[in-house]
Amino acid sequence: MKSLLLFIWFCLQFMSLSFCQSKVSKEGDDGLLGKHPSWIMQGNIYEVNLRQYTPEGTIKAFAKSLDRLKAMGVQTLWFMPLTPISQVARKGSLGSYYAVANYTTVNPEFGTMSDWMNLVQSIHTRGMKVLIDWVPNHTGADNRWLKDHPDFFVKDSTGKAAMAKDWDDTRQLDYTNPIMQDSMIEAMKFWLLKTGIDGFRCDVAWNIPGEFWVKCIGELKKIKHVFMLAEGDNGYLARSGFDAVYPWHMFNMMKKVASGARPAFALDSALEEIDTIYPHSTIQLYFTSNHDENSWNQADFGVFPGPVHAPFAVFSQTMQHAVPLIYSGQEEPFLKAVKFFDKDTIAFKTYKREGFYKILLALRKRNEALAADAIFTKLEVGNSESVYAFSRSKGIHKLLIILNFSSETHPIQIKNSMLFGATINVFTGKPEMISSKPISIPPWGYAIYEYSAH
Repeated sequence: MKSLLLFIWFCLQFMSLSFCQSKVSKEGDDGLLGKHPSWIMQGNIYEVNLRQYTPEGTIKAFAKSLDRLKAMGVQTLWFMPLTPISQVARKGSLGSYYAVANYTTVNPEFGTMSDWMNLVQSIHTRGMKVLIDWVPNHTGADNRWLKDHPDFFVKDSTGKAAMAKDWDDTRQLDYTNPIMQDSMIEAMKFWLLKTGIDGFRCDVAWNIPGEFWVKCIGELKKIKHVFMLAEGDNGYLARSGFDAVYPWHMFNMMKKVASGARPAFALDSALEEIDTIYPHSTIQLYFTSNHDENSWNQADFGVFPGPVHAPFAVFSQTMQHAVPLIYSGQEEPFLKAVKFFDKDTIAFKTYKREGFYKILLALRKRNEALAADAIFTKLEVGNSESVYAFSRSKGIHKLLIILNFSSETHPIQIKNSMLFGATINVFTGKPEMISSKPISIPPWGYAIYEYSAH
């Protein structure tokens, strides 16, 4: 009888475990469908390189830019890591943002925790949201955990805390240690509860087990409906609860199209690849530059130089499942690789692209056809090697987007009669009638036509 009861107990435990696993898998398979924060669906993100943003490089100095960014249409501010930077093996004079010395304090070079809390309040007062960059994969080489909790780290062949990858100013955290996992989650909760932020951009998220992310994101969402952005292009990240990922497949193809190495229609293959990797509801963070692409790959002036930038910026703002990113200085534009480990202030003087971005961000805010869950329809309008066209729609809202990814003028013709009718050219502000009549699109040209919502 005792053996029978023991057998029944084990069966119940197995059934309970299977149920829990099935529940997590089911939530993951639909990418937490419908659970993205509503404010991000037509939102945008602006990445703040705080160190380089002003001559002072402080929280208080950056605060003076809030009204300008709000007027430009910026909705969500993502701040590169705010935490103190390790001294041991420090790179350059100031070190890497991503070599964290302490997870629950503010880098004194930037200011105080009180400064940060006041800034968050100012951001929220303006109806904007705020994300912080989080570094969960590794710490700096003198993080306090190395002394207090040496078992939190992976060990090298000598028994010392191992470097993360080939970054000698870092130490790799050990995600087989459940106490370390809980400590990491508690540190993230600290920033949510104490400072009221709205989410996290998680650095090197792709190198951390999905089981941790399921647990972590679940705990964070009990506190607040946070927005979670993963640096990574792995399907398991979306299935583990992240709202958004990096579309590296698409970005790499964008670079090839920009250089002329691949035709415009090659972007479709990247879309197909993305569709096979992620749950349908996964948000993609589209961009033409960010801190890595600027500093290491000269994205905004080497990859998408001069007139090449605009059509790809329009593409990043209008694609399916997209939430677009603008990096610090792109509105200037600041055409230089910003130093990563030393002071290198971004010079804001002319704001030549600010009007361009303002038009795009205002369109995203007012027109539901650019929501991350709106319908995308690819269109054939002419030379598919150079011209890329598509429509976006949701309910009564509809847009037509035409992009020339080449240095030559091309004729185009709209063939779908469902797109015929009166529109407003978003960039000129003038009414235009869309019909089957051929029109020309100039080199590196772009157009967005907005239909009346009736």
